[in-house]
Amino acid sequence: MILSSTRQMLSESLKPIREEGLRLGLVPTMGYLHEGHLSLVEIAQKRSDFLAVSIFVNPLQFGPGEDLERYPRDLERDLALLRDLGVDLVFSPTFEEMYPDGEPPVVVDPGPMGQRLCGEHRPGHFRGVLTAVARLFGLFHPQVAVFGQKDYQQAILIRNMVRELEMGVEIALGPIVREEDGLALSSRNVYLSAELRADALGLSRSLRAVQRAFGEGTRSGVKLGGILRREVENHPLLQLQYGEIVHPETLVPLETVVPGSVVALAAHCGPTRLIDNHILEA
Repeated sequence: MILSSTRQMLSESLKPIREEGLRLGLVPTMGYLHEGHLSLVEIAQKRSDFLAVSIFVNPLQFGPGEDLERYPRDLERDLALLRDLGVDLVFSPTFEEMYPDGEPPVVVDPGPMGQRLCGEHRPGHFRGVLTAVARLFGLFHPQVAVFGQKDYQQAILIRNMVRELEMGVEIALGPIVREEDGLALSSRNVYLSAELRADALGLSRSLRAVQRAFGEGTRSGVKLGGILRREVENHPLLQLQYGEIVHPETLVPLETVVPGSVVALAAHCGPTRLIDNHILEA
């Protein structure tokens, strides 16, 4: 496995891949990998001839008071996991390598859709995400990149960016990976005490409650939203930030819900912010 930490090393490592016309896959991550990340790697391996993973905790997507400094990191463990999976290259740059001129003067604005859901509560977050992903796409020129459904809004915004800016990258979405009890895997789960983790299950339980009601015939977005909120309220350590049933492409709240609609929510569990979602099935 090739480990590149600079732009020059990365360019030199990718040159023969491009010359041979191999299909390059990319899985962008912020590290502290878990089974959810590894499932994305496996998806990308099936779609590419040469697979790269980036590990970069991107400061641009963290707002004031968020957990940039304490965000979990363990590069050696990450590299061992990726090596075992047969990843071909890992790019792990410093901030200075990623942004040689400091905070970039040119950024990618996600547009109005980036101001909804998570964007409403984390101003500038998706601008930081898209700016970093666009830079990675410029460095790698991948044919395919794989992102996780757990960050559903992020994935949709990246798809929009690729389409609008004619980047020519196929964006694939990997399903949410959960613990046996239903909690969606997240690097931030490490912050949860046993007591907090028990109440964090209210997120997945609320999604199941909405799916159950939808399967029984409820189609009102207002009623389904009420079911979600009531289930979250059964878990006193959860503070719901938002919970909506939205169109899968526009992320606009739906009055009448149909199969394929997305139930999206975010909540604070103690000091830790968690997100989750579910795509409704008939």
